[in-house]
Amino acid sequence: METPMPNPPQWSSSRPAGLLRAALLLLSLGGLAPAARAQEAQAGGERPFTEGEVLAYQVSLGKHGRSGTGWLRVQPAQPLRAEPVVLLRFDFETTVGPFHIQHHSRSWLSARRMTALRYEVDERVPLKTVRERVEIFPDDQRWERAATKGRSSSLEPLDELSFLYALRTMALTPGVVHRLDRHFDARRNPVVVRVLRREPLRVPAGEFSTVVVEMEVRDPERFGGRGLLRLYLTDDARRLPVRIESQVPVAGQLVLELKPPLPDNERRVEP
Repeated sequence: METPMPNPPQWSSSRPAGLLRAALLLLSLGGLAPAARAQEAQAGGERPFTEGEVLAYQVSLGKHGRSGTGWLRVQPAQPLRAEPVVLLRFDFETTVGPFHIQHHSRSWLSARRMTALRYEVDERVPLKTVRERVEIFPDDQRWERAATKGRSSSLEPLDELSFLYALRTMALTPGVVHRLDRHFDARRNPVVVRVLRREPLRVPAGEFSTVVVEMEVRDPERFGGRGLLRLYLTDDARRLPVRIESQVPVAGQLVLELKPPLPDNERRVEP
């Protein structure tokens, strides 16, 4: 039996206000799937997220239980290569035994089209550190980083973080499988997105009706070439990710669950 969706919490709208790399490796086919485009058209092209959105998560890692707080944020940013953008951020840090684990990623997402223009990540997990900056050129279907260049399969390529937000714009019907092919690095495509079911779910922020989505991604450098991510998105127009599940090398299963909004004085000390 499906639990009715409660009135959504009033999330912060103040403008100032890998680890999840594995959890954010999401991908699509030359544009959003047809059903997703139809949904965007019905909504007048409006995105379900805006500048100022701040989502805080309680983090559990393997057998260690609750171990930290993660953040997803949408912030204003200066235009990039003359194109208006919003800045997407994910931040998480914790200590598990002798290991310090952290992930900080940034994506500059076009405000006019669902495509990324720049991606940065700084990730430290047991036995591995990743730092990179990628410049993405959608119109040329190419990307550059340090001493590496490559091709994109799509005119609207995305990176690991911006895929999470693109997913929120899609029509998600249980039983439907999408083959998605929009990662900026063509070698990482495709991803298979399976819309599994609707399910009531209780997290620290409350009880929600959710749509459960599983994504299988290509990850040649980790997880034997194959990674799995499970998302619980609110079954409404906002598609808030209220629970995210993935795997972290050595540490085990990573679970992020949505927390209530924090008071302004506590929010100011976010990383």
